[in-house]
Amino acid sequence: MALSRRKRCSNAVDVLIQRSCKAEDAGAVNRSNLKLLRGVILQDTRTYSKVWCKSSKSTITSEAGQMYFENYQDCYSCLHVDPYLLYKLTRRSKQDKFEDALLCQTPLDRTLETPMDQKPNLLVLTANNWIYRLSAHTGKELERIYLSPKHKFRYLGWDVSQEVLYVKTIQNKESASERQAGITHNTLMHLAVFTAFPLQIVGIIEINKKVFGSSVSDVVLSQGVLAVSYSNKSVRLYSSEHIFQKYTTDNLTLGKQSPLLGGKKVGEFPFGIPINVHITDSLPVLFEVSCSDSGIQIGHPWHFIHTPPHKKHSGTHHICSLKDSNLATNGIRNMKCSALEMDEIVFHPDDTGRIIHFGPKQIEVLKIVSDVNNCARSKIMEDFSITIDEQISRLPQVTVTSSGRTVKRRFQHQLDDDPKRETFRKVEYEDELDILAVVVTNGEEGRAQVRLYDNQNGQLLRTIDLTESWDETYRHELLFDKDTIMHIEQQKTIEVQSGDCSEELGLSSPTGAVGEGAPEESDQEKQATKEAQTSQTGLLQQIEEHKMELQSEQEQIRAFKARDQDYNTALDLDIHELAAQEEEEEEELAVFPKANTDISDVVFRTKHITLRGY
Repeated sequence: MALSRRKRCSNAVDVLIQRSCKAEDAGAVNRSNLKLLRGVILQDTRTYSKVWCKSSKSTITSEAGQMYFENYQDCYSCLHVDPYLLYKLTRRSKQDKFEDALLCQTPLDRTLETPMDQKPNLLVLTANNWIYRLSAHTGKELERIYLSPKHKFRYLGWDVSQEVLYVKTIQNKESASERQAGITHNTLMHLAVFTAFPLQIVGIIEINKKVFGSSVSDVVLSQGVLAVSYSNKSVRLYSSEHIFQKYTTDNLTLGKQSPLLGGKKVGEFPFGIPINVHITDSLPVLFEVSCSDSGIQIGHPWHFIHTPPHKKHSGTHHICSLKDSNLATNGIRNMKCSALEMDEIVFHPDDTGRIIHFGPKQIEVLKIVSDVNNCARSKIMEDFSITIDEQISRLPQVTVTSSGRTVKRRFQHQLDDDPKRETFRKVEYEDELDILAVVVTNGEEGRAQVRLYDNQNGQLLRTIDLTESWDETYRHELLFDKDTIMHIEQQKTIEVQSGDCSEELGLSSPTGAVGEGAPEESDQEKQATKEAQTSQTGLLQQIEEHKMELQSEQEQIRAFKARDQDYNTALDLDIHELAAQEEEEEEELAVFPKANTDISDVVFRTKHITLRGY
């Protein structure tokens, strides 16, 4: 008897086996996996929920599935459902604190000298001029480099395309007494340049005003060029390759002796790294343009975006060809938005040569159309756009007060980013899923949602509501990494400092059981603990009373505002002056009254991160 040959359904294991057998390489398998993950995330049956929450008094950063707290000293992995602690470094003194950090992901197309070099590592710059190379997974110190005993290095930066990193010193400015005496410093700053894979010194450049000009204000390294900005609102580009090839006096190697140090080893304490690049004459300028304080952006196909420094061009963005500086057709972009914050324009991070221009009520994705073999000007065309529905976000012209009186709005003009209107706040691109994540406040106080759009056509795929509030008074960041949404917000919390003790309100204190063999507390210790708890409870009650008094004062002010609105008091003010007055009133309300106790300081800001997964 023959077996029946009915068609059976494939389960998940069969699909994975078939996919791995048919795939030509690992890249094809990864793309197929991400396609499946995108389909799962966009299903209506999948919901996002808050899975983790943590606060910090210092800046919170996230990169490559890892989150850094307490100034890069605590590292958490968020690759699993519940984030867990990867490592916790020993707390550092003020003289040895971390100033800046960069995460180095080693390339996959080459093999480095040691297996440890092949793994991701964290480069940190300390306040006393050391660079530490730490393991990104364990925090173990792999290498240390001493920069200089003379110059104060403070900032780390990437030149990603060249696999180069640089370290900048603080600017050497004249003091008030030196300015009165007519004393000037020709050296503005120093720039130390390293190759990243492997970590090796290229050279240290002195940024001298005699070479670059007396009005030089800042320097960055990007895409193989040295970009120099000036106080007269102009930017010049110089070839970094030309500088190192022509003006390097000695090729340095970390850990090797150098004649510039009298035979001492490079990068070791207390000698550091000598200045081996001395520019002795004027440099050829590759490109120069005048721009406003926002600077310029350069992207492929080779165009640049800038705002001319003239007043008539305020609020506009000009897209020009880098070859001849000609303005592209339709290259002047102006959203004509009336808002407290300016619209932003950037080259699309998906490397398609497109441009994202977003404001409070519109997001435009533009593409540059040009022909290499044709001398005609390039053209800017709209690929797709996402807009806010004006009918939904428009405020009613007639309102009814709590007393039942009808009040008509005298001011018909309304800001585009008014908190009571639906407004675009943030745009984030997820490169592996090819999705645009847009944060939208929906007009209700403190309510926001994340809308996911297709990066190719702007189609709305799904909407995710955020449970936590979104207060525009403080800074927010949204990170979207595959199936995880991270919301970093700056909250208004109160920290009471009295003498040497510090405690933060609103956070539960840690509790735990006494271990075996632990000594019992004496009567005096119990009495001291009880008195401390009583004192702390009294202090908290005083603060709660002050908070209630503040809320009462705020309610009275709101009542006064409502009464003024009932009387239809129309103030003929410009809309920007009105917004400035409202901000001043909010700042006055934010001042917490000091108690009549020994409270010495009140601090309101702290960082807060919310992790959400499906």
